[in-house]
Amino acid sequence: MEEFRHSYSRLCKESGAEPQETVLQQLQELPRGRLDLATQSLTVDTCRALGKLLQKEALLTELILSDCMLSEEGATLLLQGLCAHTVVRFLDLKGNNLQAAGAEALGQLLRQNKSIQSLTLEWNNLGTWEDAFATFCGALAGNGTLRQLDLRNNQISHKGAEELALALTCNASLQQLDLRWNSIGLLGGRALVNSLPRNRTLWRLELAGNNVPGDILRAVEQAMDHNQERQTTSRENQARTHVLSKEVKHLREEKSRQFLDLMETIDKQRKEMARSSRASAACVGQLQEALNERHSIINALKAKLQMAEAALALSEQKAQGLGELLATAEQEQQSLAQRQAKEHRMEQQEAAERESKLLRDLSAANEKNLLLRNQVDELERKVRAQQEQLFLARQELSNTTAELKMRANQAEERLELEKKRSRQSLEDLEQLRAKEVEHMTRHLEESERAMQERVQRLEALRLSLEEELSRVKAAALSERGQAEEELIKAKNQVRLEERQHLAHLEEKLRLQAQARDEAQSACLQQRQTVAEAQARASQLGLQVEGLRRRLEELQQELSNKDQEKVAEVTRVRVELREQNGRLQAELTAQEALKEKVAALERRLKVIAGDHREALLDRESENASLREKLRLKEAEIARIREEEAQRAGFLQNAVLAYVQGSPLRAISPQK
Repeated sequence: MEEFRHSYSRLCKESGAEPQETVLQQLQELPRGRLDLATQSLTVDTCRALGKLLQKEALLTELILSDCMLSEEGATLLLQGLCAHTVVRFLDLKGNNLQAAGAEALGQLLRQNKSIQSLTLEWNNLGTWEDAFATFCGALAGNGTLRQLDLRNNQISHKGAEELALALTCNASLQQLDLRWNSIGLLGGRALVNSLPRNRTLWRLELAGNNVPGDILRAVEQAMDHNQERQTTSRENQARTHVLSKEVKHLREEKSRQFLDLMETIDKQRKEMARSSRASAACVGQLQEALNERHSIINALKAKLQMAEAALALSEQKAQGLGELLATAEQEQQSLAQRQAKEHRMEQQEAAERESKLLRDLSAANEKNLLLRNQVDELERKVRAQQEQLFLARQELSNTTAELKMRANQAEERLELEKKRSRQSLEDLEQLRAKEVEHMTRHLEESERAMQERVQRLEALRLSLEEELSRVKAAALSERGQAEEELIKAKNQVRLEERQHLAHLEEKLRLQAQARDEAQSACLQQRQTVAEAQARASQLGLQVEGLRRRLEELQQELSNKDQEKVAEVTRVRVELREQNGRLQAELTAQEALKEKVAALERRLKVIAGDHREALLDRESENASLREKLRLKEAEIARIREEEAQRAGFLQNAVLAYVQGSPLRAISPQK
């Protein structure tokens, strides 16, 4: 590091700038192979000098530049110096506010540098500039050495997540990716989930703090578990293959050693035979005279020599047979390894296809579930709107009843004041008015009965709608948990309050009826018909309010103008006809409302049926998915068992072959 420090000072002076003291102190204290300049404010000149040094420095393996407040130009100069560096394995650029130029420089670094395995880019703004981040993602797709990438708190939107998803489909080296605390959202999460089936190396993906739904997070975790299992299986297979290759190599060495021992034995036998032949020839030359006497001995020696030659030929045949057996064993082993590799590739392809199909089925089921939940929420909003309308109508009814009671009291006071003056005029028009009022009361009674029946029918419809809605909600509550139970409690409380309010209204109506009876008993002789009309008008609401105003006008006109009695009666008849017309219009409007309620009820039934069918379909789909997962796990277990059995069979066969080899039984002949 002392040489690096001197080089840094020299380059700064050559460029006309003074070296930074803090950087010199850090360079003096750093260990070998590691350059740590964290929290040092690096100027552009320092970045230029460091970039030139990094092009030549071949001993650095870790470069830490976190929280250095790098400018765009300084970051570009440093990253350009790292492009040609082939030793750095770890690069930390945390908290440097890298933006568009920094993202492009990082993309160039990933395209040219083939040594960086860990890159930390936390607390930057790479995702703010979409085009520059797309360039960075394109470079990441072609990089083949990066293993770990940290992109926390980089303002990455759903478009940036889509670019990352495209990069993951092409990248075959990245194993860990950290995207926490960005703005990926639902669309970005779906894009990442869709890209994971085509990536076999990524086994850790962090998405916390991105407003990603829980089902997408679970799908990501499942994909990561699959990749981890796949890598574990691959490592186990590689370990087994390595062990088997070592055993085969050891067997080959053992066979070659045995073959060399056999050849040495054969050479020794040949030398011994040559030595014996030379000795025998010498003996024959020396004992030529005693040849006749020892002819039998020579014949025996010839027989022994023939036997030795036969044994030598047999040993040569055995050696040739062993060589053929060794060649056939090697061919069988090669064919077995090829067949096993082919089967493993086919199994991996089938497993990948099944995984992608399961992921597609799972995403379709999740989308269908979201659609059903949106429909249930829409129905709940409609029901709440209807309940609010009903509450407003009841409040308006209570207000009108109170106003009618107040007006009735005022009318009674006026009647008491006008009684003496209108008694004479009322006696003249008693019969005519009695007929008119009797006709009007009959009509009002009929309309009152009709309105009561209509209110009862509407109440029954409301209760039936509430029961149907409660059934639909009960079917949906099985999936939504504790939040839905709280909603049901709130609704039950609202219904209880509504029933209490209805009971209170009924009590008020009963009290008003009693007051009406008391008024009728007080004015039994003179105001019997008018009191009955006023008591019935207290139950009819807004419809009877206009009639009371007309009665007050009629009484005032009778007290003031006795000579216009007949005209007033005719005017009252006209007004009664208009009132009848209004009542008929209101009847038609209520019939229209009834039809709307019936249509809403039919629609609710259709929606409830569709929801039930969708829930049944989803349950069947979930059951089928669970069955597929179970079959897949069973198949994976079966494949593992078959691979273990094959490895065991191969190991047993090799051991049996080694133990049963005839080479160990051959011993040199003496």
